[in-house]
Parts: sequence; C-alpha cells; structure tokens
Amino acid sequence: MTSTAPHTIEGKDAGQPPPGWQQRLRRFGYTPRPVIGLRERLVPPYTRPSGRLWAVLGLRPGDVEPLLRIAGWGGPVLVALLAGVLRFWNLGKPHAVIFDETYYAKDAWALINQGYEASWPKDVDKTILRDGSSVPIPDDPGYVVHPPVGKWVIGLGEKMFDFTPFGWRFMVAVLGTLSVLMLCRIGRRLFRSTFLGCLAGLLLAVDGLHFVMSRTALLDLVLMFFVLAAFGALLADRDRSRRRLAAALPTDADGVLRPDAEVAETLRLGWRPWRLTAGVMLGLAAGTKWNGLYIMAAFCVMSVLWDVGSRRTAGAVRPYVAVLKKDLVPAFFSTVPVAVATYLASWTGWFATRGGYYRNWADNRAGMTPDSMPIPFTGWSVPLPQFDVSWIPAPVRSFWHYETQVYEFHINLTSGHTYQSNPWSWLVLGRPVSYYYEDPAAGTGGCPKGTADKCASEVLALGTPLLWWVACFALCYVLWRWFFRRDWRAGAILCAFLAGWAPWLLYQERTIFLFYAVVFVPFLCLAVAMMIGAMLGPPGSDERRRTVGAIGAGVLVLLIVWNFIYFWPIYTGTPIPMDDWRGRMWLDTWV
Repeated sequence: MTSTAPHTIEGKDAGQPPPGWQQRLRRFGYTPRPVIGLRERLVPPYTRPSGRLWAVLGLRPGDVEPLLRIAGWGGPVLVALLAGVLRFWNLGKPHAVIFDETYYAKDAWALINQGYEASWPKDVDKTILRDGSSVPIPDDPGYVVHPPVGKWVIGLGEKMFDFTPFGWRFMVAVLGTLSVLMLCRIGRRLFRSTFLGCLAGLLLAVDGLHFVMSRTALLDLVLMFFVLAAFGALLADRDRSRRRLAAALPTDADGVLRPDAEVAETLRLGWRPWRLTAGVMLGLAAGTKWNGLYIMAAFCVMSVLWDVGSRRTAGAVRPYVAVLKKDLVPAFFSTVPVAVATYLASWTGWFATRGGYYRNWADNRAGMTPDSMPIPFTGWSVPLPQFDVSWIPAPVRSFWHYETQVYEFHINLTSGHTYQSNPWSWLVLGRPVSYYYEDPAAGTGGCPKGTADKCASEVLALGTPLLWWVACFALCYVLWRWFFRRDWRAGAILCAFLAGWAPWLLYQERTIFLFYAVVFVPFLCLAVAMMIGAMLGPPGSDERRRTVGAIGAGVLVLLIVWNFIYFWPIYTGTPIPMDDWRGRMWLDTWV
C-alpha cells in the first residue's frame, strides 16, 4: 500500500524527521482530539442531535430549534412527572408509623404548632393513627439530637394535610419529586446534553432507596435535596463566572477569542448570586443534619478550584495567586457566613418560644462561674476556673451548651442495632434497613385468599440493586476520567459522592445505617449517566459504533427499570406470597 504522506516509514527521506507517534498510530485507527477554541472551552455549547435523527423523525430544519428549546425543560418535567406519580401513589400506605417516623413526625407536629419539639408519652402512635388531630401536644420539651430544618419541612405537610401518614410524608415526597427535576437540569448543564441529563433523572426516579426515602418522613431525603440544590447552584455559578471571563477577553482580527494573562488575573467577577444561593442551601443542609457541614467544606473547596481552572483557561499565569487575591475572600463570605446565618435562623422557634430543651439552661446557672467550657466537634473541654462568661447573652450560652451535648450524643452513639451497617458495604447494598414488616394470613390484610402460605408486607430501604452495582463500575470510570483525562465533570461527581460517603468512615464505632447513603444517590446516577454517555460513543463516531453503543446502553437502562419494577412490592409494602418475598431476598443480609 502506497502512502501519499510526505514522509513515510518505508522511504525515510533523507533529511526529513521521522513521523510523530500520533501519525504512526493513525495506521491503527487513532484519531487526534479535535482542537477546541477558547470560547468553547470556557462556555461549552450544548450538544445537538445529528441531522440523521431529524430525518428519521420527519422534521424540517425550521422545526428543530423550537423543539430543542422545549426539550430543555420539557424532558426534565416529563421525567419529574413520572417520578411524582410513582412517589405519590398510595402515599398514605402503609397506614402506620414506620421506623423513625415515630420521632420526626411527632417532632414536626409539635414544632409547627408550638415552635419547639415536645416530649411525647410512650405508646401514643396508635392514638395518632386513629385521630392525630385530637392528640394534645405535650408542653414539656423533648430532647432532640438533630437541627430543626427537616422537621419544619415535614411539619408543613402536616399543617396542610393534618397529623396523618399522608400529611407527614407529603413534603418529603414533594422534595423527592423536585430532586428528580433538579437532577435532570443539573445533568443537562454538567454534560451539556439534555438526553444525559434526563437519563440521570430517570435513574434517580427508579432508584429504590430514593423512592422509599421519598415516601417516608425521615430527615435524610430533605438533606439530600438541599445538598443537590447547593451543587446545582455552584454549577450555575461556574457557568456564569466563565461567561463573564469570556466576555472580558480580547478577540483577534478574525473574531477568535484569545487568552489574556492580565484580564484573567485581575478581572473581578462581581456579584455572584448563585454562590449566595449555594450558601443558603448548605446552611439548610447543615440545619437538617450535621453531616451537611462536611459537604459544605467539600463544595466550597470545589468551587474555589473551579475558579482556579477558569482563570487558568482564560490565560492566567499564576491562577492560584489570582484566585487568592480576587476570589477567595468573596467566596468565603458568600458561603460560610451565609450558611451559618441560615443555620441559626432555623432555630428561631427555639430562641423565640423559650420552651425548647435547654432553652433556659444559662438562666438557671445565673451567677455561677463554669469550671470548664466544652468545645463542640472536638470532644474536649477547656478548664476555665477564673473565667466569667456572664457577659455572653444567656440564650447564646444555652444554645452552645445544647450543641455540645448533642455532639457528645452523636459521637458516643455506639449501641448495637439490628440494621446497622458499615459504610464500606453501602455501595454493594450489604445491609438495607427494614422500615415496616407484617405477615398477614391468606385472605387478610391484602393477602390473596388462594395463597398457600401467609404473605409478607415490607418496606425495605434498598437501592435498586442493578443500578447500584453498575454505579460501582461507573465510579471507577469517572475516577479514571478525572485522574487521567482531568475531566472536571468527573471530578465534580467524585467530590460530591465522597463528601456524602467518606466522612462516615471516621465513625466506624458509631451506629450508622445504609439509608444515610441517599444523600449521594443523585451523584451515583450522574456517574452512571456519564458512563452510558461514553458507551454511546464520542461525537463523530461512525454509525456502527453508535448503534452498538445505543443497544448496549438501552439494554442496561431497561434492565435497571425492570429491576425497580421487580422490587416494587418490597418498596411499597404490597403484600406478596412468602415465596415471592423470599425470591427477592437476593442476599442473606437483606433479611
């Protein structure tokens, strides 16, 4: 075979340099990466389906643009509607107080009605299920170990639909549905693809753990919602700041954007409302459960590193120095103080009513000089034998004392539980939590009359197994993309996942549960969507490559959806014959 290239390996023309490694690899199918302009690197355009798709659909070129604009919101809304139908279907069933609803539903009812949680009598759940509105709310304060935001959210549903299972699950189901919509839009912005964004949302809609948590009045789904909202806000801030950089950079005579070190290192990015929004969301996350603090720290670092990358791309010679001078202080004040103020504002009921637990602790110690001052989040106390802190307002001292006591409770929570699990086992669904279980006899409680044995009715907080097991491979893929390709999207997904999972590894002795993992489920879905996007092939792939990738990706998604449908009965408490229930217990540790 004769080559038309000016330099060939066979000829080795005198005085000519040998071909480069890239040219040599072209013989084996290597194609160099396309050169991407600076504008596209700063503000990547959204991908557009190929013209072949419009031809197959019989659409004229003039119909494409309106359809693309509609699809940007229409696709996510349709996926969210599907998720909403699934989550609100029979939301009041089972008509029971399941798992930790016995704490949060009652705390929320007291909080929304009197501003602080109450100390409820034992065995009051059955009375609440008969007629919750007639049950008097105790005046005595209850000792609670989680901040109030999640309970305020649950209480809003109870305020609208009364003190019933549907009422205390309503707002959690709303946030579960909205989180699917948010993930579609976040995935669209992250991947610049409406299809991949909607795919990520669809995967979240059919994840069993997210589904069960969306139908249960616990705090972790609320935490997940605010974490995802903060991630989306920071993503929008990244796009906005990069557009501002692109607008400030010079262009050459051909209109091509050029890097400029002076602009990249001195431009102030100005008002950043999305970063402020992220600060509020992170404050609400920490105001739901304290592990939101770890996520806030990780997201703040990630956002600053995004600024470094933006200024480097724009031409900064010393991007870290530029960010230190221009961005770091505004970034701090846009997030941390805003989050702290939001967290404190969530305790308004405790401060205002004077009825909450420990609310009058400092007043009862008036005139006393403490012999030590506890330091939250360390487990230490500093001796203060001669130090009078009476100048600190009594409510502040009471609040400080309450927070330190709660922290001591959390780090010393080591009592065993049937469903506790180690975070190392979460990704493979080693030990899910059973929220509800009944075994009605044939002909009773929804069990079919012809059943040979009794039935099982269970609500099991179990992720869709195939989705989670595929996600293990997807996480390896995004790790490879980030480490070897420096793909910032993969890095963002990994950061969010690790922020929700890794902190639990520090508390190996603490009693923890798999359902805590719901906070990072959206990012598992983003990882799977990114891997499926790679299966479909890069832009410019030939028709055969696209066809094989589409078939593989389609089969994988259909299997995940089927897996969710198969486990539907044990997500919803639907009575099924005992043999069918046993058939769904794929691992011994699920029983």
